[in-house]
Amino acid sequence: MGAFRRDRFTWLAYLLLGYFAYLQASLGPLMPFLRSELHLGYAEGGLHLSAFAGGMIAAGLSAAPLAQRMGRRTLLWGGALGMAFGALLLMSGLHVAVTLSAALGMGYLGTLLLVMIQAALSDHHGALRATALTEANMLAMLCAGLSPLMVGLWARTAVGWRGALLTAVLALGWIALFNRGVPIPSQTSSFERRAAAKRLPASFWAVWLALIMSVAMEWCMVAWSADFLTGVVGLPATDAAMLVSVFFIGALLGRFANSRWTLHASPRTLLLAMLVVVAIGFPVFWLARTPPVAVMGLGVVGFSVGALFPLGLSMALTIAADHADAASGWVSTAAGLAILIAPFTLGALADRYELNAAFSVLLLFNATALIITAAVRPRRLG
Repeated sequence: MGAFRRDRFTWLAYLLLGYFAYLQASLGPLMPFLRSELHLGYAEGGLHLSAFAGGMIAAGLSAAPLAQRMGRRTLLWGGALGMAFGALLLMSGLHVAVTLSAALGMGYLGTLLLVMIQAALSDHHGALRATALTEANMLAMLCAGLSPLMVGLWARTAVGWRGALLTAVLALGWIALFNRGVPIPSQTSSFERRAAAKRLPASFWAVWLALIMSVAMEWCMVAWSADFLTGVVGLPATDAAMLVSVFFIGALLGRFANSRWTLHASPRTLLLAMLVVVAIGFPVFWLARTPPVAVMGLGVVGFSVGALFPLGLSMALTIAADHADAASGWVSTAAGLAILIAPFTLGALADRYELNAAFSVLLLFNATALIITAAVRPRRLG
């Protein structure tokens, strides 16, 4: 295994993934402003994230055949520009039908971009794909954490919350200006001849299920940890909202640490280790009734849960290395399913059994992912 090298395409992929993560994460923070302007209820506001997740699922299922017909370069830049157009549509929408359509389009076109980034990075870096994918997701987490701050800062200006989305559109223009000529790694023709003859193996689908559980844990924490700190631990709402940043900081540190560790250990070994850390850290957060202990647990959960997706993605793309477009598409479908279902499920359980009891579902998610990962013996599909 040679030294890991970041060339121009690697940096382009990192920047575009950060752009995707920023816009994806912006939907939550801007929703109070959008609901106020359009006089929407909570359910109608929440439908925007559901629409985005629905677009992710559809894109994950269609990305591989589209890539074979149109090529990765077209899908990568087309997805990036399409997501920017969706953001502009969301900014200008004066009716909920328009803003929901914009969120759906952002989810679909943005995920085409996401699938191409993941697949091309995997092919480009080969045996060192785990390092590239973990580093890319580290930058994505940083940009996702920056999004609420930008929404809040722009909301204090005359431009308003729309400035946060406009910032992303302008950033894409800057990225495209200096990188439009960078070659995009493409699949070989031998892949296209083999694609119809081979299916993704059982080990891939096992990891796929573990990824659903992993993303479910991450988005349940993102969606409901502030309410937990308020309703269970007893913190004021403003303090609780600010302290959720501890989760994102922990996730950023976890992805950075694992990007270094992937140079010396396999993604499966690290994934098992992080799932064990979740099993230890989550009860600290869940059972805490004092703010310092709860915040410490939140940081530990962030550190471990934040690393699960890039490590699971690395495992999946290693197993299906010759089918990177299809595998990346299915991984994005898994993420979309988890985002669509898991936070809603936890909320429904909280309505029925109270939030503290509902959070126990994360123990089930983690145990399922741990058992699957321990049982699977990845074999590359060649």
